[in-house]
Amino acid sequence: MTDTAPGTSPGTDVEREIRALVAEATRLDPDYLAALPADTELFGPQIALTSLAGVALLAAVKKRYGVDVADLDIGLDSLESIGTLAQFVTRVIHPDAP
Repeated sequence: MTDTAPGTSPGTDVEREIRALVAEATRLDPDYLAALPADTELFGPQIALTSLAGVALLAAVKKRYGVDVADLDIGLDSLESIGTLAQFVTRVIHPDAP
């Protein structure tokens, strides 16, 4: 799981880490990903997540958070954007967070 830095919400930390995992899976510049809005589509033209990179991303999320997105989100709606994936992971690892 992840520790939350003082003064930040669990979702903020998770989104930052998800962006880093997306950068690693897609081999995109982390600074480029950090500048994109949260609603940027993972499979859209700005990130262009491939199926192979998607598998790598899901494996990285499972390793980092212990969250098996494919098992818990059958429709994989959480893979719509950076924000939806971060929100999904946050809800699973911090179910009592606001």
